[in-house]
Amino acid sequence: MAPSILKNPSDASFAWDESVDVVIVGSGFAGLAAAIEAHDAGSSVKIIEKMDKPGGNSWINGGQVATAGSALQKKQGIVDSPDLMFGDMMKAGLQLNYPHLARAVAEQSNAAVEWTMKRLGAEYKDHINTMGGHSVPRVLQTANGHGSEIVGKQVDALKQDGVEIELKTQLTRLLQDGSGRVVGIEVRKGYEFGKPESGTLRTIRALKGVVLASGGFSGDIRFRTTQAPELTDSFKTTNHPGANSEGLIAALRIGASPIQLDQIQLLPLTSPDDEGFGSANGFIAGAGMPLGVLVDPATGKRFVSELANRKIQSDAIVAVGHAAISITDADAAAFSLWGLKHSLETGSVKQFETLDSLAEHFKIDAKILKETVETFNGYVTAKKDLEFGKTILKDARPIVKPPFHAARVWPKVHYIMGGIEMNERAEVIDLDGNVIPGLHAAGEVTGGVHGGCRLGGSSIIDCLVFGRIAGKAVSSQAAKRNEAA
Repeated sequence: MAPSILKNPSDASFAWDESVDVVIVGSGFAGLAAAIEAHDAGSSVKIIEKMDKPGGNSWINGGQVATAGSALQKKQGIVDSPDLMFGDMMKAGLQLNYPHLARAVAEQSNAAVEWTMKRLGAEYKDHINTMGGHSVPRVLQTANGHGSEIVGKQVDALKQDGVEIELKTQLTRLLQDGSGRVVGIEVRKGYEFGKPESGTLRTIRALKGVVLASGGFSGDIRFRTTQAPELTDSFKTTNHPGANSEGLIAALRIGASPIQLDQIQLLPLTSPDDEGFGSANGFIAGAGMPLGVLVDPATGKRFVSELANRKIQSDAIVAVGHAAISITDADAAAFSLWGLKHSLETGSVKQFETLDSLAEHFKIDAKILKETVETFNGYVTAKKDLEFGKTILKDARPIVKPPFHAARVWPKVHYIMGGIEMNERAEVIDLDGNVIPGLHAAGEVTGGVHGGCRLGGSSIIDCLVFGRIAGKAVSSQAAKRNEAA
C-alpha cells in the first residue's frame, strides 16, 4: 500500500485541498456519461484521469453499440426486444450474469443510444452489424468506426458545460469518514504513467459522492494472473497501457465485494501481426467472421462457427494451438468496418488473386482449402450451415470473386467481466451485502452484467446505461458536509 499523508477525514484537524459535489474517477464512456448526468442534475463535477489524454479504452475501441429496438432496426424491419437481448446476454454469459443488472442494460439500451444522439450529437452508420451470439442484427456502428465518436462528443458536451477533465491525476485511495461513508479521494496530481511515486498527493472532497469508472485490468499482468493464471504475458491485450487494477484495488481496500474476477474475455477478432487492437480487427470483425470462413492452416478446414460467441470462438482457436486464417473474397471484404487500406498497408491483411496463392502463402493444402470454401459456398446458397450452424446473413455471398483477402487470427485479452459488485442504482456493495454510502461505480470496473462471456457491442451500452444511472443516483444524494468543512 502506498504511503499516505492522511489523517482520518472525520478528524477536526483534517483539511481538504478542494471540494465538489461529485468526483468521477475515469474518463471513458461510463465516467463521462456519469459526469454529464450529474451536471445536468445540478451537481458540481470534477473528473480525474491518470493518463495524459482522455478516453482510455473507450477512445480506441471499435465503436459498436448493441441496442434492442433501435429506430434503425425498425426502419429495416428487424424485430427485436429488450427481452430477446437479455436472453442473448444470459445465454452467452453462461447464466453467470446477475439477471437484474443484465436486464437493466437491455431495457435501457435504446434510451441510452438515443441520448448519445440527442444530447451529444453522436452519429451512426446506416448499416446494422450482426455479431456472434446475438439472435438478430442489433449492433450499431459509430460513424467514424471508433468509440472516439461518442467519447469526443461527451468531452465536447462537458467543455460546453464548463466541466474539464483533470489529466495526469491518479487515484491513490478512497477516503471514508467515521461512519464508513466515502467522502472523497486522495490523488497524485501531476502523475506520470509508469512512475508510481510521481506527482503530489492531494485530497478532493466529494460532498455527494464518488463515481468509480476506472475500467478493467486487462493490461495488468500481475493482477490478471492472480485471477486467471493461464493468461500470462504470452497473451497480448487490445487495451490501452493504463488498463490496470488501481481503481478496483482502491474499492477492494474499503471492503467492496469482488465478483467473478477470473471471468476474463479473450477477443477472437484480432491478429498476432498487430499491436494492441490492431488494424486487422475491422476486416476480421466486419467481413471475415460474419461473411467468410475461418480455417485451421494445418488442416485447411473450418473448426468453429464464425458467428459463435467470443468465448466459444476463442476457446476453439486456443485449442487449435496456433493462429487461424480468416478468408473472404472481394465482395465480403467491402464490409470491413473501417476499410481495408490501412490493414493492407500494414500487412496484417493480405490480398491474393487466387485461392492457390493464398494457400501457398499460409502453407495450407490448396486442394483441401478449395474444398472447404466450395462446401461453405453451398451452405451460403442453401442458407444453412450443416457443419457448425453458422447463421447465413442476408449479405453473405459465395466466396468466388477475386481478389481474396485473409488475416491471421489469434485471441488477445480484451475485457474483464468481473469487478466490484453494484446494484441497479450503481451503488457499490460491500462484503456484508450492504451499500457503501457515497460510492457508485459503472463500466468495466464493475462485475455481474456479462457473466462468463460479454456479447460484442454490449460493453459500450453497459457503460452508457450504468454511467447515466450512477450520475443521476449520486446527484440525488444529500451533500455531506462534515465538521472539517
